[in-house]
Amino acid sequence: MFRPEKWVKSQVEPWEQQPASAGLALKVGTAVKLDGGVLAVCNGEDKPGFICMADVTAEKDGQMVPVERVREETVYETELSVASASIKRGEKYTIDEGGEKLTATAGGSAEVVDFDGTKAGDKVRVRFV
Repeated sequence: MFRPEKWVKSQVEPWEQQPASAGLALKVGTAVKLDGGVLAVCNGEDKPGFICMADVTAEKDGQMVPVERVREETVYETELSVASASIKRGEKYTIDEGGEKLTATAGGSAEVVDFDGTKAGDKVRVRFV
């Protein structure tokens, strides 16, 4: 889960609604983007446009889902999906297949701001650039 941890000037981003396609299942904290006019889960090198703010499975095409817009200045807390002995502050890594955690693969859109450890499940803070 990507949980907003720190906002610019402590100003929380307002929620908004974006459409999903029927059957799309999302959890609070899932990184998502618009693809073809509807929400899709981010993974790999994708840069999220939004963070999902509800546990929801879209029952029909166009169902609106609450999201928070991603800003480069906002810091998000998540977990490492796998151990990463080489993790470094200032380096960019990819998002896991579920759109919820950081991988050990370099080259993504999630820039590490800080981290608590290098084991799978350890907390890491990132911003999307």
